[in-house]
Amino acid sequence: MLLEDYFIRHQVHTQGKRAVYPRSAHQAAYIDAIRNTDMVFGIGPAGTGKTYLAMAMAVEFLAEGKVDRIILARPAVEAGEKLGFLPGDLAEKVNPYLRPLYDSLYNLVDRSRAESFLEKGVIEIAPLAFMRGRTLSNAFVILDEAQNCTSEQMKMLLTRIGFDTYTVVTGDITQIDLPPGRVSGLVEVQRVVATISGIQFIYFDQEDVVRHPLVREIITAYQNLDSHGSGQPDKALAEES
Repeated sequence: MLLEDYFIRHQVHTQGKRAVYPRSAHQAAYIDAIRNTDMVFGIGPAGTGKTYLAMAMAVEFLAEGKVDRIILARPAVEAGEKLGFLPGDLAEKVNPYLRPLYDSLYNLVDRSRAESFLEKGVIEIAPLAFMRGRTLSNAFVILDEAQNCTSEQMKMLLTRIGFDTYTVVTGDITQIDLPPGRVSGLVEVQRVVATISGIQFIYFDQEDVVRHPLVREIITAYQNLDSHGSGQPDKALAEES
């Protein structure tokens, strides 16, 4: 099979603004995993298409009638999930934390159509804390920035899954913003569910980055720092600041 044919075979049909194709072998494997597995974890650095491709697959599944709704969630770690301390109504409180999900959605679906889906509840974008106590059936669920989930939050979401539901969990374990001493649920879950059938892990690296070429170089530079250096700021620079 020609390389071009290989990537065309993995096209995602969103019936929206543009056709979506994988740009690397890992992205193609990710699409395959989502199409053939109920639960997929996409783990790797920023800019590798983890969230965008998951969103594209969710739109495809909705268009094909495989699911009735799409549920997009993120941990609002900066607010400690305690959104009552923020000003404004609920939408105003949570939107800053969920804006990247809206950006991906509007990039895939015409804004008027996307807003209609949001108004009707066909697409729901909410903080992770709002998933507690629910059973998520007939849905495509995406948990983004999962490295900032605690182990309790990860367990809570994964045990909400009902029948005819597909789940994609994305995150970058080098970008954990949890308080010191808290274990990332995304780090822990790789060990906890490793032997469970019906779950796949797809790992991305800097070669999968599809943003500006500089992003790939920056990611590589920081990985080298983490591997060979202390990762601590220079003392003189710290004192100057």
